[in-house]
Amino acid sequence: MKLLLVSDTEDKALWDYYSPSRVEGIDLIISCGDLDPEYLQFLVTMINRPLLYVRGNHDRYYDDNPPCGCTCIEDSIYDFRGLRIIGLGGSMRYKPGMDQYSENQMRGRIRRLAPQIRLRNGFDLLVTHAPAKGWGDLDDLPHRGFDCFNNLLENWCPAYMVHGHVHRAYGSFRRRRTHTSGTVIIIACQSHILEIGAESHPPQGKTGSFLYDLYMSVKKNS
Repeated sequence: MKLLLVSDTEDKALWDYYSPSRVEGIDLIISCGDLDPEYLQFLVTMINRPLLYVRGNHDRYYDDNPPCGCTCIEDSIYDFRGLRIIGLGGSMRYKPGMDQYSENQMRGRIRRLAPQIRLRNGFDLLVTHAPAKGWGDLDDLPHRGFDCFNNLLENWCPAYMVHGHVHRAYGSFRRRRTHTSGTVIIIACQSHILEIGAESHPPQGKTGSFLYDLYMSVKKNS
């Protein structure tokens, strides 16, 4: 499975100088936030593949102008061909405004997702805007990561976490890290192509959760 990850900075190679050869074989597009909705609409139209997104800390205008044809996965789990994807956008709260959360607020969002995670016997990909604390974040409050993301990764050990919010210009940029849980963490800033092997997630409808697998089987055959 081939994913196009985008975040924070519109990639001119994908917009101003778009070429189908650059996105050949893409199965799914994932936005980690802080992108022009018209850019996301362009990508989903030209590539003609599903686009899932979470909100960044500068996406309040999505309320009035959401990216058409794209799917918001905030506070939910989305199943794409068996890949179980969680969406948790926003950044650490650093001033009054939307799409910013305290550590406790983000922890509460994860707690509310817990029944869905257990029902699916885990998840495979965590999509966020902010990083996990200590894993590619910065010292200043606006770019500090959430420690509860570390707990989520340690508890469930998903194959991947992708996030934005950290730009190359901030210095010491590393695209990929491996968390102590074994999760591969990838910064999506601007754009990046991620290829996920079949071994990284269970086949659709074979998670080991009787109720969820039954539901997916019925849904597939209906």
